[in-house]
Amino acid sequence: MSTILVTGGTGNLGALVVTMLRDQGHEVRALSRSSAAYPVDLRDGSGLDAALAGVRVVVHCASSPRGGDDVAAGHLIDAARRAGTVTNLVYISIVGVDVVPFGYYRTKLRVERMLEGSGLGVTILRTTQFHDLVAQVAGAAARLPLPVVPLPKGVRVQPIAVEEVAERLAELAVPEAAGRVADMGGPQARTLEEWGRAYLAAAGSRRRVVGVRLTGRAYAAFRRGGILAPDRAVGRITFGEFLERRG
Repeated sequence: MSTILVTGGTGNLGALVVTMLRDQGHEVRALSRSSAAYPVDLRDGSGLDAALAGVRVVVHCASSPRGGDDVAAGHLIDAARRAGTVTNLVYISIVGVDVVPFGYYRTKLRVERMLEGSGLGVTILRTTQFHDLVAQVAGAAARLPLPVVPLPKGVRVQPIAVEEVAERLAELAVPEAAGRVADMGGPQARTLEEWGRAYLAAAGSRRRVVGVRLTGRAYAAFRRGGILAPDRAVGRITFGEFLERRG
């Protein structure tokens, strides 16, 4: 069994990956700033050299919509090179980072290119949005002090279950790098307005969802379906099933 390091190991996705890999018998180092065994701060790279000692596989799940993912990736790449034992750095990215001019997506694409040019063995998996994110967007809109629930008009989303993505990452966390692998998309694509209505119905709310037309190149790319993977609808768990499980 390999020694595997998981960045973001206490997060929504990373924690599931850690559990799955440990259940398979691997030694797993779950990184976070508050870790007792391997305290690491990816923002400045502190603690990375000790955490990577003897590691063959890295699963990079840490990410922040507030920015800095490219800086963190740079520290991780440099430390992996110094370690000299890493043969596969697995990275979770997003479908559409190369076609949607959205700030967070552009940074994710930059990280992909940094990894591909790093000289390390890398595996890159792009997925569509998680069910949790769609629920967060709908929930945030529903909390606005308005008589209706406003959501971006005409943006189709193909949400996937986070546990299915975790399963795939655990499969990819092997010593042999695979490069860019096939994308993963959820089983159904609907507009955010439709997902919002489903979210409200599950919550017992009768509030009306209203589509709001936005402006800008990113919104236009979203409307064109830039975040969809219609040929890779491999997810099994639907958004409705996700809502039922949430209770």
